[in-house]
Amino acid sequence: MTTVLLVDDEKLILRSLEKTLLRAGFDVVTAADCRSGSEIFAKNPDAVNIAVLDLNMPSFDGTPKTGAGLDLLADLKKQKPSLPVVILTAYDEVNKAKDSVAGGASAFFVKGREQGLVELIEKILNG
Repeated sequence: MTTVLLVDDEKLILRSLEKTLLRAGFDVVTAADCRSGSEIFAKNPDAVNIAVLDLNMPSFDGTPKTGAGLDLLADLKKQKPSLPVVILTAYDEVNKAKDSVAGGASAFFVKGREQGLVELIEKILNG
């Protein structure tokens, strides 16, 4: 079973993406901010096959931060350098896409096309 760590502070988006991933056959572990995402991952990093992180959400100190997902990306990569990570954003921000890929993300995905996310995850995991 493939497990996805899904971190997004917007409840409706989190639930929608979680349902889509569960229907596609993935196990899904969710968190709403950087700190809880990092803590959940740290408990069992080998159980998580891929992480999907919102770009803008509460950071490690709990305050909303633009680009906080890049901080969590760096944290997860320290814990497990081989972890594939997809960064989610509500906007098509080309510079942020470059930052996330430079920071070690496998890909960048604009929210709103859930099925496209499933295909992207499968593509990354299947090489």
